[in-house]
Amino acid sequence: MIFNICLNCGYAYDPREGDKDSNVEAGTPFEDLPEDWTCPLCGAKKEKFVEQK
Repeated sequence: MIFNICLNCGYAYDPREGDKDSNVEAGTPFEDLPEDWTCPLCGAKKEKFVEQK
């Protein structure tokens, strides 16, 4: 499974879970998140995330 990790706070976006607080459905790949999506913990933008396998 591939996760995307926030470099600011360590939050791991799990596409199997999505992001309910931002109305992102489970099964949504990181690359399909809206461009204005931010980390639910610290507010970092998508470019502050790195892919981790």
